Amino acid sequence: MNEEVVTVVIVNYNTAHLLDEMFAALRAATQGIAVQTIVIDNASKDGSVDVLRARFPDVELIANTTNVGFGRANNQALPLIRGRYVLLLNTDAFVSPDTLQRTIACMEAHPDCGILGVRLVGRDGVLQPSCRYFPTPWNIFLASTGLARFFPSVRMIDDMDWDHRSLRECDWVPGCYYLMRREVIDQVGLFDPRYFLYFEEVDHCRATKRAGWKVLYYPDTSVVHIGGESAKSEGAITSSGRQIASLQIESELIYFRKHRGLLGVLGAVALAMLADVILAFKGLIKRLDLAGIAFRFKHSLAMLSLLARTSMGRRPTR
Repeated sequence: MNEEVVTVVIVNYNTAHLLDEMFAALRAATQGIAVQTIVIDNASKDGSVDVLRARFPDVELIANTTNVGFGRANNQALPLIRGRYVLLLNTDAFVSPDTLQRTIACMEAHPDCGILGVRLVGRDGVLQPSCRYFPTPWNIFLASTGLARFFPSVRMIDDMDWDHRSLRECDWVPGCYYLMRREVIDQVGLFDPRYFLYFEEVDHCRATKRAGWKVLYYPDTSVVHIGGESAKSEGAITSSGRQIASLQIESELIYFRKHRGLLGVLGAVALAMLADVILAFKGLIKRLDLAGIAFRFKHSLAMLSLLARTSMGRRPTR
């Protein structure tokens, strides 16, 4: 069997309504390219598996009986991969007709590039964060409190103050369009299975850069990304229209414990709770936002609870 140029790995969870559009865009982009497509369904409840089997019989389907999370589901594809390049593609990400050809050509032209991301836009054409710096307890604190303007030298996770029209090295790119060399996977693996959702690509890009590869942002094609479709019903604590993403908090704790140790994760929690105090105080003095104050209180409680349940960021809760 001839080796495919690219293996496309897609994790689906309750997004049957997006599959036709996503696959139509993908097929238009893969003309003339040898492609293997693997779909992992994470125990969807919306009939996704029936849709996949009936309308897309050419894909290699793994149908999970339980939701194992985004990172673990992608890892399930590893034994099946045949491509020289591996593309992780979200079901809510719609590629342009030239996206695959252009990004593969860029990888070929830059042999030191291990992972490549692209320009992400919403349906309205508004640019989304596409080229990011690693999170730290400090830059998360500055972003959440609005104090970043007083610390202009700090690299924020989402630096949007540039033209986005140049090829650029960065720390990490979002996992909705995540193109990798097969050699990267062979060398550093794919995702740490402790991350159920969120931070898995941040952690993987860190491992990839540590192994000597570059992570690049490629500007000359766009992917329309809706965002959050699969995560809407997962791990949320709702308070007065706001959501506390408990899975995001958990992954953040695991990430900081892994890369900054016990003091790092404790410092992250302390800064996050200080941010809650500052934001609650702002809400109190500006507009007597009692719902916002309650939300901040619940957010701090959720952080403390998850710090205990994850054994100080050492293990996942699910």
